[in-house]
Amino acid sequence: MPMNPLSSSLAGGQLSLRQLRAFLALAQARHFTRAAAACHLSQPAFSALIQQLEAEVGARLFDRTTRSVELTPEGQAFAAGAQRIVDEAEATLALMRERAQGARGRVALALLPSLAAGWLPPVLAAFQARWPGIEVQVADVLSEPCLDRVRQGLADFALAASPATRREDMPELVAEPFCADDFHLVCPVGHPLADPALPAAQLTPQGVAAWPFVHLARTSSVRPCIEAAIHPQALRPVLEVEQLATVAGLVKAGLGVSIVPALTLYQFQDAALATRPLAWPGLSRQIYRVRRRERSLSTAAQALYDWVLAHAPGASP
Repeated sequence: MPMNPLSSSLAGGQLSLRQLRAFLALAQARHFTRAAAACHLSQPAFSALIQQLEAEVGARLFDRTTRSVELTPEGQAFAAGAQRIVDEAEATLALMRERAQGARGRVALALLPSLAAGWLPPVLAAFQARWPGIEVQVADVLSEPCLDRVRQGLADFALAASPATRREDMPELVAEPFCADDFHLVCPVGHPLADPALPAAQLTPQGVAAWPFVHLARTSSVRPCIEAAIHPQALRPVLEVEQLATVAGLVKAGLGVSIVPALTLYQFQDAALATRPLAWPGLSRQIYRVRRRERSLSTAAQALYDWVLAHAPGASP
């Protein structure tokens, strides 16, 4: 079966959008001077485009007389495909311009649950008010799953607490500091450690270790921070749980005390609970923005990447 002239020329990569637009303009105007003006070309330049197009498709597309310009049967067959290609190209160009301007796109973000539940909602609401055409997908997972999602291409970037700055540990990832998170003691109201008369300087690792302790699981980014800061002092763990809400409930019931990051204090806003900041050396959690090292972020992802930094906890408004 003979190949359509349009398909044949496209297969050879010979046609240009400029030629197709010129063809469609002439097919509509049926007049060289008017079609050239519509394309903002001189008539000789426009005529040359049509001649090049006919040479490339290997068929005469227009019958020309001194009084009229009409499509040949080949020109009529060519017209529908040419219009479809121009429409698709213009739609694609418009989409890419919108993406380049940050007006449209999709971003996948992975971040710690402590950030996702407390800090993220107002920040994301403001971002989407600014860029309503950008769709944001959120995965609220622990640090290691955050990094895995970035490695696997499931997330454009992550906000994670793992120390991902060592190239030899994570050669495919690059990490930039996002914020530092301090820690607070949580205990029931009326507990001796909650007594306002107890100076903050006396809230020592030894003092806290004297009480039953509710630990977060070892998979949490919080656990290593606490154990490193309290070493060589040993805590008295009575329970180990996964969720901060469970920690709050257990402490409220008097089963023990706990230590939690400042970014999670929204979970402990309860009249039966008391919180006190801890100023122990080394007791801090660094959170990073993590992305793939040799992959550029899309315009939409870069917009969110910059936005979260500008609105990081503790950042100036």
